[in-house]
Amino acid sequence: MVPAGAAYHRICEHIGNHWATDDVGQCVQTQTAQGDFHVTTPAQTESTEAKAPTSVVLTDVAAQKVKALIEQEGRDDLRLRVAVQPGGCSGLRYQLFFDERSLDGDVVTDYDGVEVVVDRMSAPYLAGATIDFADRIDAQGFTIDNPNAGNSCACGDSFS
Repeated sequence: MVPAGAAYHRICEHIGNHWATDDVGQCVQTQTAQGDFHVTTPAQTESTEAKAPTSVVLTDVAAQKVKALIEQEGRDDLRLRVAVQPGGCSGLRYQLFFDERSLDGDVVTDYDGVEVVVDRMSAPYLAGATIDFADRIDAQGFTIDNPNAGNSCACGDSFS
């Protein structure tokens, strides 16, 4: 949860179908926003000996989209913060927002000039997750492919 009064910028309108920002800056479901947000659970990995990534992976397409959104904000101090918070019908919900803060224990990864920040409490839930951006007729918005998500609800809003 982002502390009250903290300066941050939500990108809910870009993370999926039926998402917007409410009066207190939280992502909420609506019927007006465009896009599609998916939570996927991939099949088991082929090799258990391969070392799993320890942070979130941002695809080139997603990095370009995040960079464009930051440029629209007109600030060069913003980073993409990805967090996991309690919520939704499956127990956990993703949060993506722009943030200029640096917190103790943050895991920071740079992708071609785009910094992705994960707080230390969310890091275990997001290790190895891949964030992509789709802009097709059948899907638009950021997608998260998370190998740690065992189950997700039918609407794709949350996972466990």
